Amino acid sequence: MALSTREREFCDLVAAREHDLLEDLRLHVNTPTGPGSGDGIEITRTRLSDRLVELGAWRTDIPGDPRPDWLYGQNPDDPLPVPDTTVCDRTQNRPGPRILIAGHLDTVHPASSSFRELTIAADGRTATGPGCVDMKGGLVIAVCALECLEQAGIDASWTFLMNADEETGSYCSDRTLKDQARRHDIGLALEPALADGSLAIERKGSGQFQIETIGRAAHVGREFDEGVSAVTPLARAILAVADMPDPARGRILNIGPLEGGSATNAVPDRARAWGNVRYPNAEIADEIAEMLDSLQSEPDAMPRTIVRRSFNRPAKPLTPEVERLALLARACAEDLGQSLPFAGTGGVCDGNILQAVGLTTIDTLGVRGGGLHTPDEWIDLSSLVERAQLLGLLISRLAAG
Repeated sequence: MALSTREREFCDLVAAREHDLLEDLRLHVNTPTGPGSGDGIEITRTRLSDRLVELGAWRTDIPGDPRPDWLYGQNPDDPLPVPDTTVCDRTQNRPGPRILIAGHLDTVHPASSSFRELTIAADGRTATGPGCVDMKGGLVIAVCALECLEQAGIDASWTFLMNADEETGSYCSDRTLKDQARRHDIGLALEPALADGSLAIERKGSGQFQIETIGRAAHVGREFDEGVSAVTPLARAILAVADMPDPARGRILNIGPLEGGSATNAVPDRARAWGNVRYPNAEIADEIAEMLDSLQSEPDAMPRTIVRRSFNRPAKPLTPEVERLALLARACAEDLGQSLPFAGTGGVCDGNILQAVGLTTIDTLGVRGGGLHTPDEWIDLSSLVERAQLLGLLISRLAAG
């Protein structure tokens, strides 16, 4: 399908912003929004929101909900901040389907890290920097696309949602994500493209769990027989979990951080392990839940085993509606001279949450790159213009019905 006159004008406007896109990316990458970033999140939130408000959106900051206090990294005595979720809504009196654009402000890179700035490679084709693809590149191209659509006279009904806890599970923003999903018709998430540039059309679900064991403390030399080790039942539980995965069916369990005891000459009275699960559908999720729950002991047992779990991101299957939306995105890419292969992934994102409450959603509409969550995170700089054009063209055609 040939581009219309307005679509060509839109694409030309984006192409003319190539330098501005790079400088905008530099600005946001060089503003830390990872752990310990202080006011970096709020600075970034305001910078982006101000531009969306200029386009006629109405900004609302919605308070977040607390995370479960047993999650790894949580300290009940000193909980992590609970960030707001910002909703910039421009659906009032606008034609066409209501499009929800979702992006996250946070990164995994600590503000104390030496990996702090956008560094452009000698050939000018790529750059490295914290969050450059996950997902500051996505935020940058989305705002640019919306501004250029407006400049080209292409109207659309959209809401831009920005949360600040996606990398820690979206627990604080979960309620707002679901509320907004229910009042929109189509969801577009700004996660970076897969490694080969593919669009993720289906994702596994994900959950967290904790196994805690309670024993009785005692001095090893004087009262060993009076003690009950908490480490021993935890070890047995870990071995039991090791027998649970069935990768061929998509049933995945992994245990990571461990904690138990404070000295070698003391019988430990508490031990803990944290883990992650992945599943392709609700049936496998229920199997995993039942298997984990079977490890739990009676409340008055000694030693005691407690299992806590939260399967907060349901699987995101390929539905006929998702396939139709993905094929429209592919047609837009082809009309721009781009390719858009499809793939499945075991990773999760806010698209899982949006689709789970009924919103047809595609994600990985952000920029191309790799090295996510590492000090080698990189971006293909040519994708700034290309993916801004793709996202904007898709929004334009959705708006036109």
